[in-house]
Amino acid sequence: MTARMGPKGHVVIPKLFREQLGIAPGDEVEFSLEDGVLRVEVVRPLSALRGAFKGVGLTGLLGTERRSERDK
Repeated sequence: MTARMGPKGHVVIPKLFREQLGIAPGDEVEFSLEDGVLRVEVVRPLSALRGAFKGVGLTGLLGTERRSERDK
């Protein structure tokens, strides 16, 4: 998919990509240049991670892993 840059350097992110990424007007994106490739990433606030690991039991997994390492 291609787009044309406007006179002020603006490029529109195609609707398909905006929908897939869940971005809307006012959302923040970060630009980086890697080996001649321009990369655009959505910046998500830390509050978006709240509850992401609920019910996973990370404390129990950490305890099990530490006991396993200790017993080696």
